[in-house]
Amino acid sequence: MQYEKVKPPENGEKIRYENGKLIVPDNPIIPYFEGDGIGKDVVPAAIKVLDAAAEKIGKEVVWFKVYAGEDAYKLYGNYLPEDTLNAIREFRVALKGPLTTPVGGGFRSLNVTIRQVLDLYANVRPVYYLKGVPSPIKHPEKVNFVIFRENTEDVYAGIEWPRGSEEALKLIKFLRKEFGVTIREDSGIGIKPISEFATKRLVRMAIKYAIENGRESVTLVHKGNIMKYTEGAFRDWGYEVAKQEFGDYCITENELWDKYGGERPEGKIVVKDRIADNMFQQILTRTDEYDVIALPNLNGDYLSDAAAALVGGLGIAPGSNIGDGIGVFEPVHGSAPKYAGQNKVNPTAEILTGALMFEYIGWKGASEMIKRAVEMTISSGIVTYDIHRHMGGTKVGTREFAEAVVENLQSL
Repeated sequence: MQYEKVKPPENGEKIRYENGKLIVPDNPIIPYFEGDGIGKDVVPAAIKVLDAAAEKIGKEVVWFKVYAGEDAYKLYGNYLPEDTLNAIREFRVALKGPLTTPVGGGFRSLNVTIRQVLDLYANVRPVYYLKGVPSPIKHPEKVNFVIFRENTEDVYAGIEWPRGSEEALKLIKFLRKEFGVTIREDSGIGIKPISEFATKRLVRMAIKYAIENGRESVTLVHKGNIMKYTEGAFRDWGYEVAKQEFGDYCITENELWDKYGGERPEGKIVVKDRIADNMFQQILTRTDEYDVIALPNLNGDYLSDAAAALVGGLGIAPGSNIGDGIGVFEPVHGSAPKYAGQNKVNPTAEILTGALMFEYIGWKGASEMIKRAVEMTISSGIVTYDIHRHMGGTKVGTREFAEAVVENLQSL
């Protein structure tokens, strides 16, 4: 692979993808980019923790710095250079910081572009409680589910035209003439595609995850009572995958009650579905009934942020974008430029995102140690300002929090 302005490390080995599985050496080369705003604070803090965890299990990450966002524009004249995309393609796994996305005008989201160009079709976000973190609900310890959000279609397809544009007016006229659909002429127009192909590969990944990790249920979340041929189809195609491809592992919720009296047979995964608006109150009122959740893009965007609030907010929420044998790992929060460079913000989301990356490459021991060390740090009262204002304790900066996590990790 040729690179214009960056050079891969001379030591370290590539992660390979063979026969549907990642082949991970003990010293993988992993690209990373800090991104914008607070990325320059939280990514170095996370790398410090990740290096310590890797060393604990006799491994080493060989980091390869690449660029995206404002730094990339200064270096390349391009916010998302081919060097960065090629590095992810070649080395398979990457850690990233947050990237700024303008609201309204300006360039489209770089996060969305990365996901679409690399076909990272699943946005995977585990949501779980860390002891000691303030929560708005009585029993946050019941929260333990993984959200699989479709990453390439629905609103993320970005098919839209502004009010009054030639394209919007032409489409409005066409819909009225050909289908009798009346749309106000001062409307912006967007198209929401949901395909059988993209739906099935997302649900397939969610069910495989449930099988491999001993999860008990997969819930399909949709607005199919209103949007019958997009979100309703998402539901139907999801059930088809469960029945046709995983029939030995899966039963439906109806079968659970009709055949098994509501008692889940050992080793079986219950596949069920919920209307999206109802699901928002279900994760509050019946939290422990949900395990793996698969959703179209927009529903998944809303629900994953709402779920993060149950366990302390976006500042501690890890995330990832996964394709077939390729993954980019990013925290859920944004770039918060007003706090950049102040050694102030909470790096927990980026640290836990790194733990998720380690889990993905098969370093589960290191991943679990990171989670425990973060929990120990927060439980001992060593926290950044965002948590300190809710629970008190010893307020520390970004770097100092990471150092405390490393110290706890080394004691495990």
